Amino acid sequence: MRRAAKRDANERGIIDALERAGCQVWQLSQRGLPDLLVVRAGVIYLLEVKDEIHGRLTPAQKDNLQRGLPFSVVTHPHEALYAAGLRR
Repeated sequence: MRRAAKRDANERGIIDALERAGCQVWQLSQRGLPDLLVVRAGVIYLLEVKDEIHGRLTPAQKDNLQRGLPFSVVTHPHEALYAAGLRR
């Protein structure tokens, strides 16, 4: 039996900020993939949510980054908005 993916406590605030900014957000839970698929103005962004103190990429996530899967690691809503092209 597969366990449900553990979600970081800061993920809900990040999702809320992205949705308020007009993004569509889906939570992903497949091993090695980032946590969020974000769509804004027809562009897809992949975001990995980490706790700023203990958050580390898994070996599978590191492997996917090395293979060219582009995703941003975020810890705060403002970082997520920046990663989705909403802030400079």
